[in-house]
Amino acid sequence: MHYQDALAEEIRDSAARLVAEDIGPGDMTAQLIPDRQWAKARVITREAAVLCGVAWVDELFRRLDTRVILHWTAADGDRLEAGQAFLELEGPARSLLTGERAALNLLQTLSATATLTRHYVDLIADTGVRLLDTRKTLPGLRLAQKYAVTCGGGYNHRLGLYDAFLIKENHITACGGIAAAVKEARDIASDLPVEVEVETFEELAQALDADADVIMLDNFSLDDMREAVKRTAGRATLEASGNVDETTLRAIAETGVDCISSGALTKDIKAIDLSMRLVDQ
Repeated sequence: MHYQDALAEEIRDSAARLVAEDIGPGDMTAQLIPDRQWAKARVITREAAVLCGVAWVDELFRRLDTRVILHWTAADGDRLEAGQAFLELEGPARSLLTGERAALNLLQTLSATATLTRHYVDLIADTGVRLLDTRKTLPGLRLAQKYAVTCGGGYNHRLGLYDAFLIKENHITACGGIAAAVKEARDIASDLPVEVEVETFEELAQALDADADVIMLDNFSLDDMREAVKRTAGRATLEASGNVDETTLRAIAETGVDCISSGALTKDIKAIDLSMRLVDQ
């Protein structure tokens, strides 16, 4: 399935799960409000952020009540300032309040990923190094968080186990060496990229001789990364991985590697503080 098609399906499925999870057979508290009462609401962020999740919220309210109208004043990937209102809703008061928490849960999580990614990207913006995510995503939010990374200016590593080869230590052992593992990968699917994780210069040389497309330098020191760049001399894409955070990112980028992967973008996130309030009509 094409990425965009998969993402569209994920948006539909996620919205359905959110509605089922939070609302179930019905919102008991919303029944306190007259069925025909109309209302307007505004969503603001209490902190600076990068917005992500517009399509999910649109789909959620479409499933909940097609009478709800959403007016977005920002788009996915836009920077938001603390106190900024970026979404206005209008519709039945019951529906606005019923969908509030599910919508904010999704927005605060995806915006958190986009925001952290943008922060990291800004730290290395002038180096030409690409920032990649990993498969260390929150359960059930793989494609959503991968999309959020792109909204923050980052790039996606493989989406799952199906769209690229990533040959690690145990694969190398089971296959009988790097050369054998790479050859087998080419025989299985010659059109997919082949990446090899290496821990030593000897393994780096073997991966280069095997014509790996990408070589992941696993927990190399900064000096060793610089040496690996020299030895590789453009023969393969070099990816740095391990111990990547905002305190180490810049120094790693300056070694000359092509890209840096970080699981922190999707797993070490703090939800953005968002709030929805009904407003006077």
